[in-house]
Amino acid sequence: MAIAMICFGLGAAAQEKAATGDERVIVPSGQDVRYLDTVQSAPGPEGLTIRFRFVAPAIARDGATVDVEAAQADMEVLCNEFALPRLPATGPAPAQIIISLSDRAVAFGEPAPEATQFFEAYTIIDGRCQWEPF
Repeated sequence: MAIAMICFGLGAAAQEKAATGDERVIVPSGQDVRYLDTVQSAPGPEGLTIRFRFVAPAIARDGATVDVEAAQADMEVLCNEFALPRLPATGPAPAQIIISLSDRAVAFGEPAPEATQFFEAYTIIDGRCQWEPF
């Protein structure tokens, strides 16, 4: 399983949102993961895409305590246990769910070269998240 790592900018609005968003999510690695937001307004390559974004400081490049494999396992759990139950009950079903972990709050779509971010894409098959390579 491969992981996409992209670096993007830290916006003031994202910092404020993270400061108020204190919903901690339990993941297998035990790292401190907090829900940041959900983005539904940006289509993905497969059509309707819903992005669930999380802050996970332990993935930071300098002094990371959670490796890529552990982050991948965490993202799969976030997709199945956090994202799936929060999908809209009405309207079209998403073609893809993207789970992202960032070591700090980052405004969606803005550059932040100092941030470490991991992304994984999933399709929904038989009510479960199925990883798909980017």
